[in-house]
Amino acid sequence: MQNQTDQVCDETIYQQLFYEYAPRIRNFLYYKSGDLQLSEDLTQEAYLRLWKHCNTVSYSKARSFLFTVANNLFLDVVKHKKVVQQFQLGQKPKEQIHGPDTLLEGAEMKSLLEKALMDLPEKQRLVFLLNRIEKMTYKEIAELLDLSVKAVEKRMHKALVGLRAIVAEKK
Repeated sequence: MQNQTDQVCDETIYQQLFYEYAPRIRNFLYYKSGDLQLSEDLTQEAYLRLWKHCNTVSYSKARSFLFTVANNLFLDVVKHKKVVQQFQLGQKPKEQIHGPDTLLEGAEMKSLLEKALMDLPEKQRLVFLLNRIEKMTYKEIAELLDLSVKAVEKRMHKALVGLRAIVAEKK
């Protein structure tokens, strides 16, 4: 066991910390991510950061430092993936070249759907738009409208049935 005041900059202490904690940190990250390669990369990065801060981290605090840094690195990766997904979802697919018939059919369908939405009862239309356009959950809608979640579900179901019926009859 090392002295509590030993600095991590000593290579033998650093190696000892690596052999003692690297497998545990890698497993910790693997259990969180399910990605072995990512876990190994983040473990290496945590040790690099320990080396950069070796003058300020004592042996007694090294374990805590490593796990904290590793966890923060993992959280950063998760945040980055979410940003990438949001960006990809926000991207429109490249426009395909359509003939005038296809464009006319698309415009007619859009017009039909807008009319169908306007034909819905107001309560159903509101729930539908909050869920599908504003991306609110049923629970959020229920809280906003001071309803039960079941009432929101029922209104949404009726809205979908109504839209299908309106679109089917106007086609």
